[in-house]
Amino acid sequence: MDIHLLIKIIHMSSVALLMLVFVLRAVTLFVGTQGQQPNSKGRVALVALQHLSLTVIVLTGSTLLIINDFKVQPWFYAKVMLFIVFLSSQIKAYKKDDSVLLVQRRAGMVIGAVALIATLSLVMIKPVFS
Repeated sequence: MDIHLLIKIIHMSSVALLMLVFVLRAVTLFVGTQGQQPNSKGRVALVALQHLSLTVIVLTGSTLLIINDFKVQPWFYAKVMLFIVFLSSQIKAYKKDDSVLLVQRRAGMVIGAVALIATLSLVMIKPVFS
């Protein structure tokens, strides 16, 4: 098997894991909340899986960039920006701070969902800018 294909498979599998963890963590903002904090059941496992998937996405993405000699499509930069938006929204949504209201956490989760869907759309559509 080609190394490029293997890394792409690992990259896409990590994205699938990230989507699963995103949905599971989003549920904690609606079910069993405690004050302004999300439900703490399974928090450690979900955080670990989220960190693992994000780390693997960054590492495999960087590896693919190196393999491709940093030749990227124009939509690549939009994908990177949406990834940063996703990261920052997750930080806001799940920060362990009582001053962050539950409605703000849910808004961060919605922003993260929009960024994730937009990123996946970019990857599937692969728009051509002229």
